[in-house]
Amino acid sequence: MLNPDKKEDNPKMVNPELLKILVCPETKMPLQEASTEIIDALNAEIVTGTLKNRAGEIVSDPIQEGLVREDGAVLYIVRDDIPVMLIEEAILLEHQQDT
Repeated sequence: MLNPDKKEDNPKMVNPELLKILVCPETKMPLQEASTEIIDALNAEIVTGTLKNRAGEIVSDPIQEGLVREDGAVLYIVRDDIPVMLIEEAILLEHQQDT
């Protein structure tokens, strides 16, 4: 039996069927789940107060999961198992080397 309190290293929270049809609202490119390395790097920036979204607002809440655009340039945060597909809330990953 699965323990609901146990966190997996890379839990699959987004429904796989939903992930098949989700695309970037800006480019219509497919999306994939963000790696643990990307999430960890972004969370390190959140701790230092330097991570901003495309609207220029500082991101202050830790990221548990995200969807990365096929070209690796943009991440859309997933909050409470719901992808936030707003262009202005996306995070540019151009400065990330491991995308």
